[in-house]
Amino acid sequence: MPRLSEVIAALETLWPAERAESWDAVGTVTGDPGQEVTRVLFAVDPVQEVADEAVRLGADLLVTHHPLYLRGTTTVAAGTPKGRVVHTLIKNDVALHVAHTNADKADPGVSDALAGALDLRVTGPLVPDPDDPAGRRGLGRICELDHPLTVRELAERAAERLPATAQGIRVAGDPDAVVRTVAVSGGSGDSLFDRVRAAGVDAFLTADLRHHPASEFVAAGASVAERPLALLDAAHWATEWPWCELAAAELDQISDRHDWGLRVHVSKTVTDPWTAHAASPVTTSPMGAPN
Repeated sequence: MPRLSEVIAALETLWPAERAESWDAVGTVTGDPGQEVTRVLFAVDPVQEVADEAVRLGADLLVTHHPLYLRGTTTVAAGTPKGRVVHTLIKNDVALHVAHTNADKADPGVSDALAGALDLRVTGPLVPDPDDPAGRRGLGRICELDHPLTVRELAERAAERLPATAQGIRVAGDPDAVVRTVAVSGGSGDSLFDRVRAAGVDAFLTADLRHHPASEFVAAGASVAERPLALLDAAHWATEWPWCELAAAELDQISDRHDWGLRVHVSKTVTDPWTAHAASPVTTSPMGAPN
C-alpha cells in the first residue's frame, strides 16, 4: 500500500500548490506522511458531516476542494466547529488534503468538470494562466453547445444535471434568447464579468451572483443590443461537486499505473447550506397585490 506522502506527491502533480492564488490555503492539513493509504474520499467541503462520513467509510485520506482554514486561527479546540473536524480526523487517522484554486486552474479542472456535466464543449480557459504555454489552464472555461438552446432550456439542463439544491438555477435575461456559446466558472464568478463580456459569449453560468454586480452586468448587456447576455446562477456547492468525480477518476488512473489498489470514493453528502426554497407567486407584485 502507498504511504500518504506518495499519494500526496501524486495529487501535487495534478494540482501543484504553487499554482494556487496567493490568498489561498491548499495542501495537507492533517495526516502522518508515513501512514498507509488504502481508501480515499473526495468532497467539496471539509465539514463535520463529511469528516464523519470519512470515518464511517474507513477512509485514510479525505480530499476536499474547499480549505478547512482559509483564514488564520488561534485554536483547534474541539468546542469549535472546525476544531471538532480536526479532532475527528486526527483521532481516526484520516488525513486531509485541500486542492482549491490550484484545482480551479488545472487542466482538467473544476470548470472542465462543470462543463462536462452540462455536455458543453470546452474551447479554452476564460482567464488563461500566463504560465501555461499550451494555453489550456486558467480560471473558468469558454464553451460551445453542440446544438443551440434557449436560456430556459439551458437552465433546465443545469437543474437536471447538477446536484439538486434548494436554490436550483436562477436566470437573469431573456429566457427565450438563443444560446450557442457559454462561459462557465465553478464557484463564485461575478469577479469574472469583464472577462465574460470580452469573450463574447451568449450566457454565463456560475454561482454566488450578487445583486449589484449582476444588475449592472445585465444592464450593460441590454445596452448592446447585438450581444445581450444571460446569467445562470447555480448553488456554489453544486457547481463544484462535479470536480469530485473528475478528481476521483484521475486518482484512480494514478492508482492503476502504480498498482496501488486504492479504493476511491466521492461523497454524496449535500453540504450546500441552504435547505429549503419557497418560490414567489409569479402573479403578484412586490407588495403582494395582483399585477
